[in-house]
Amino acid sequence: MLKGLGAMGDMAKMMKAAQEMQGKMAQMQEDMHKIIVEGESGAGLVKATCTAKGELKTLDIDRSIFNGDEKEVVEDLILAAIKDAQSKATDRAQSEMSKLTEGMGLPADMKLPF
Repeated sequence: MLKGLGAMGDMAKMMKAAQEMQGKMAQMQEDMHKIIVEGESGAGLVKATCTAKGELKTLDIDRSIFNGDEKEVVEDLILAAIKDAQSKATDRAQSEMSKLTEGMGLPADMKLPF
């Protein structure tokens, strides 16, 4: 920076840092759609995968649980696997956000919008 700019120089640095952060946030948003996490229930009988944004991608159900008399149990296992995957997605997204904020010198627990 040029000497003698004072507050103008500081403002220029802040604007540049804000633009860098905006670019990194946009990239992170894109990356969240590519990161896949897996949740499960029933000791792995039902598995759900979703993106770090929480978008459900696949559902894998072991054939052994298909019994007409236990429809409610199967439904509960499916919901539990999906919720587990979504919870892991949220945790992963928060972890990625913490990496980004720490890398920019911001507090790790700073909440930024997705």
